[in-house]
Amino acid sequence: MGQLGSILPLILLVVVFYFLLIRPQRKRQQEAAQMQNSLTPGARVMTTTGLFGTVVAVDNEDVILEVAPGIETRWVKAAIGRVVTPGDAPVADEPVAHEAGLDEDGKKESEATVDRNGDQDSSTKQS
Repeated sequence: MGQLGSILPLILLVVVFYFLLIRPQRKRQQEAAQMQNSLTPGARVMTTTGLFGTVVAVDNEDVILEVAPGIETRWVKAAIGRVVTPGDAPVADEPVAHEAGLDEDGKKESEATVDRNGDQDSSTKQS
């Protein structure tokens, strides 16, 4: 009976690891494989590296993506992270303030730093 008491926590630990780590990971792998095998031409996808493209053709283990008009690249199916639905696609029509070098007020970042500090911040360079 003493040996069973010392082995029981180890068995319980293995069961907990199975239900919390191994089983969910296996389920995610199966879902990813199913998604990659169901790719069809015309589907918008995002690769695991974050590249968006449209599936042009599907070979055995390869997918040809069109990333821009007339530019096609070959990827392995395992590199496809997810299929993008129209609601997930990024909106390219609206400029983002921080990408244009503007702050919340619409001023250039260097001007905003001068306005807030009264003098130019040492980390901000003006040309």
